[in-house]
Amino acid sequence: MSTSTPPPYFPQGSLMPPDPDRARKFKLTVIGCGVLLALALGGAVALLVHLIRAWR
Repeated sequence: MSTSTPPPYFPQGSLMPPDPDRARKFKLTVIGCGVLLALALGGAVALLVHLIRAWR
């Protein structure tokens, strides 16, 4: 059973133009996540040291 309408169009590329600052934003995001991870690890170490000293 055929119809007279063409199949739907699915664009292969992005509909938005490429962002020239995309790599810079990605780098800042990765650096920000690394800083947050380092702060979380530092806080965990500080908590462990505090708990060990309080236990003695």
